[in-house]
Amino acid sequence: MKITSAQELAQALEAGERNLEIEGTITGSPSITLPEGATLSGGTLEFKAKGVRLTKNNTLRNVTITTLDYESAIYNDTSIPDAGTFVLDDVTTVGQIYIVAEGALKTVRVEANGVFVKAADVRGRVEQPHGYGVDVLQGGFTLWNRNPEPDSVFSATLRGIRVGTEETPVRGSGVFVDGYTDREGKLAGGKFVADLIETGEIVTDGGIAHGTPDKITGGVFVLGGAIVDRVENNGPVTTHGQNDMVLDLWGNTPQWVANAAITSTGASGIGFVNFGDMGELTVNAPIVTSGLGARGFNVYDGTVKSAKFHSITTHGDGAIGIQVSKPTGPIEVTGDVRTTGSEGMSLVKGVQMKLKAIGVSIKPGGEVESLTVGGVVATEADNLVSFEVLEGAKINALSIGSIEANGTESVPTKVEGEIPQDADLGATTQATLQ
Repeated sequence: MKITSAQELAQALEAGERNLEIEGTITGSPSITLPEGATLSGGTLEFKAKGVRLTKNNTLRNVTITTLDYESAIYNDTSIPDAGTFVLDDVTTVGQIYIVAEGALKTVRVEANGVFVKAADVRGRVEQPHGYGVDVLQGGFTLWNRNPEPDSVFSATLRGIRVGTEETPVRGSGVFVDGYTDREGKLAGGKFVADLIETGEIVTDGGIAHGTPDKITGGVFVLGGAIVDRVENNGPVTTHGQNDMVLDLWGNTPQWVANAAITSTGASGIGFVNFGDMGELTVNAPIVTSGLGARGFNVYDGTVKSAKFHSITTHGDGAIGIQVSKPTGPIEVTGDVRTTGSEGMSLVKGVQMKLKAIGVSIKPGGEVESLTVGGVVATEADNLVSFEVLEGAKINALSIGSIEANGTESVPTKVEGEIPQDADLGATTQATLQ
């Protein structure tokens, strides 16, 4: 049924129409609820409050849904036990997409392809998962199993998900997926599972106040209640705000591949941070951060089977290139690991701490199966160490192209822990003391 006005839309829904085709732009409608099995397609719907409420086995196709950026453009009914499958195909929104399993709802599936959340502001949402000393802001695109029942399952296949633009960065996280977790961020009830999360361009600026120690966001965030077979970033992922991680894992992901630039311009914005169970991580493009304390790659908790990077560059004070404090598999950097900053504050597990912009730091408890850097590990500022292995840390196999300490009173290496006797550290360069 073709619909051209808010009045016609209301009449069609009242009559139980299942095929709603929008022509042009419709304004002035209150939030609408799609009946079971209904499809909404074509045109643009403009709301001033909540937008389209899904119920069961609904499809949105080739449609734009806009509202105020702090409202939900698409959300769902949670009063039924099984929502079937929601299909989002070529959908653009201004306002959050928020699909949740809670209340009576135990089973839901989302199949999304070509979804673009152009703008959203989720900073006012009360519900925020907690773990590792921080709360996490929801995303412009949020799928969340909040049902505590262990047999509750929220499943998804996501392709071509885009969130934000440089002109309209999402205020909050970008793509956010989670299950029911405890206060420590661990799965404790209904799970979220996906075979694929594939993203295009993601741009966020979480809007977290400067110096906040206990709140974060993520450009793409797989939280502790989520199990995702493969994450694939085929567009650049960029975060601009304080405590805005670019890629963050608390859950379980056997494969994560990033094929485009990973960039952070805000303070404490880490390129990739791991607290979960990471299988094979491959970043085929540069990680570049420029904010205060914005590190490149962190393993603070969990496991990493393997990690391979194109290159890692940080520019902020306190911005370590690679920091590992748990056992990991092989870590390989094809190009360089470079830092240009000095000492500064950075967020570590919910606490602002003073760090130095070390190139590679293996901390106590960190044991790396092998570390290979094809290019140079280099620092530029004064009173730094370019490559350090602290007491209680270990690297089983080690090869670095070269190591440079270009600042006054900086040193190329500091090895208190264990490295192989035949480790290849290449040429080391130390600046002449002034």
